[in-house]
This record gives sequence, C-alpha cells and structure tokens, in this order.
Amino acid sequence: MKIFEGQLTAKGLKFCIIASRFNDFITSRLVEGASDALVRHGTKEDDIDVVKVPGAFEIPLIAKKAA
Repeated sequence: MKIFEGQLTAKGLKFCIIASRFNDFITSRLVEGASDALVRHGTKEDDIDVVKVPGAFEIPLIAKKAA
C-alpha cells in the first residue's frame, strides 16, 4: 500500500486575511482560526495581514488590491 502525505508548510509566505465587520462575532473567530492555522504551519505572525471591511461587497476589491 502506498501512502502519500503532503507537507503543509507556509514558511516564507505572506498572507492577507480579509473579513467582514458584519457579523463580527462570527468573523472574528474565523480570523483567529485562520491565523492560528497559518502560524501552526510555519508562517510568522508578521507575515499575516488582517483587513476588516464593512461587508461582503468590499471583499473582492480589497483582495484585488492586496494581491
């Protein structure tokens, strides 16, 4: 039997997490979880940017600018 496993490493990469301020009680936990997962896979906290936008409509525009 062959077993294939990926090496999930994010060392040296930069990330931008964009979240809506609408329903902040939900999105704040999603941002915390995403940040935690990135750090556990090798990303430095300084390489993670978090951008809060008013609602879902603004997310694609900010994603384009962040890229």
